[in-house]
Amino acid sequence: MGVVGAIVAIGSTIASVSQANEQRKIQKKQLEQQRQANEQALTRAEEEKQRSEQEYNRANRQNVDVESALDASKLSSKQGASGTLLTGNMGVNSEELDTSKNTLLGG
Repeated sequence: MGVVGAIVAIGSTIASVSQANEQRKIQKKQLEQQRQANEQALTRAEEEKQRSEQEYNRANRQNVDVESALDASKLSSKQGASGTLLTGNMGVNSEELDTSKNTLLGG
């Protein structure tokens, strides 16, 4: 009777281990499927975001006012010497542009 009990115990242990391995395989497969579904959902969300941004930009398209830019350019040219961020609003003094002097840069 002791031998029969040991055989039954070994048999049930083998069955339990086999079942646990099967459950582990199923769980691993389900986790992989979930990971793939998450990647697909992320891809779809990115595509939808781009599509909605394009629709928004298409709906709110702004046109360039070339005529007013040209008018502003013509107006500033009539005001005389103009400045830049580097020269200031007075422009460059023409006496400072004299290149006839012998300098280290001019040779």
